[in-house]
Amino acid sequence: MFSRARRVAIPLAGLMAIGLTAGTVNSAAAGTATGTTARSDVISRNAATPAEQAVQFWTPDRVKRATDYDDGLDVSTRGVKGSNDTPDGPPGSVPPIGAEKSGKTKKSKQVNLPNTVGRVFFTLPKTDPRNPKNWRYCSASSVQGKYRNLVATSAHCVYDTKKNTFYDNWVFIPSYWDGDTAWTGKAPYGIYAAKTFNAHDDFVVKEDYDYDYAFVNVYNGIKVNWEKSGNRWRWTVKNVGRLGDNVGGQGFTWNRSTKLNVFSFGYPAGEHPDGDKPFTGRTMKWCYGKTKAMPEARKYNLQEHIGVKCSFTAGASGGPLLYNYKSASRTGYLVGVNSVAWDTDGNDRYDHISSPYFNGDTYKVYKAAANRWTGNMPR
Repeated sequence: MFSRARRVAIPLAGLMAIGLTAGTVNSAAAGTATGTTARSDVISRNAATPAEQAVQFWTPDRVKRATDYDDGLDVSTRGVKGSNDTPDGPPGSVPPIGAEKSGKTKKSKQVNLPNTVGRVFFTLPKTDPRNPKNWRYCSASSVQGKYRNLVATSAHCVYDTKKNTFYDNWVFIPSYWDGDTAWTGKAPYGIYAAKTFNAHDDFVVKEDYDYDYAFVNVYNGIKVNWEKSGNRWRWTVKNVGRLGDNVGGQGFTWNRSTKLNVFSFGYPAGEHPDGDKPFTGRTMKWCYGKTKAMPEARKYNLQEHIGVKCSFTAGASGGPLLYNYKSASRTGYLVGVNSVAWDTDGNDRYDHISSPYFNGDTYKVYKAAANRWTGNMPR
């Protein structure tokens, strides 16, 4: 029962506090390792590229030429009937930044795009970073954490399963938009370089896409003013502080129902299997619908994904699936990340995106990451 699936991800979460105080995460179990695993099933690695080097690498020319990340992960099925994913414990949640003390929010009749969502840029490891074919991007979102420095995305947007290592030159730009002139408006809230990648051992070691999620601790952001002199770019920078203070952070939830109304956000740009290319990746897009359990895709060890009707293509990978999203506050609860694109009726057009089901294993990775401090970018 399976088709062509492609890397595009969805989030899935829940709304009950479990061992958490409002807006914080218990740090006792977070682990103390800085460059190694904090516990047996959580892989935490510091970025190999120095932060300043990563930010400086992404000149306006390179950002403009980065392509959507797509290494051929897609699935085709006849229908979308799947088995019901079951929770491995009670549901739990961490509130969004700003909602720790009160759940009251204003209402809005239109869909306001979240400031938390943006693009991540990276270069493929063990390759020549000067070669444009190695300049890639995915989607991601800021999420609540103790130090307001946390980015949620797909594991395949941080880790190369072919080279068995994490990507280089990894940075996050929230609320990214592609201006008509070099760098105009592309980073309204600054650029945030990776310090520590946090993923599940079953993805890193076993390439199991039921664990295709990752949480990245980023340094405090900087705003860059680029000026071109001849063929070289020169920069001046300004520290803008913590990610969560600047754009907020989505809540996080796990062990929820597989049938939830959610929004998915991302920056799709890739082609459908038939070659049609309806998206450009220049601006953020969204889908809305009710999730459902997806079929098994053995090629990717995929047995516990939830999906929603959506025509997103490559580039949307890593973007959030948000439950209980409020347009007035632009916040909700991360319940999945865009992981796989599906063609469920055999017409060579993607019509669903799916995410790993967020359960207690997901919470372990989140909790380890949510308690890691970063601070200012070393210079």
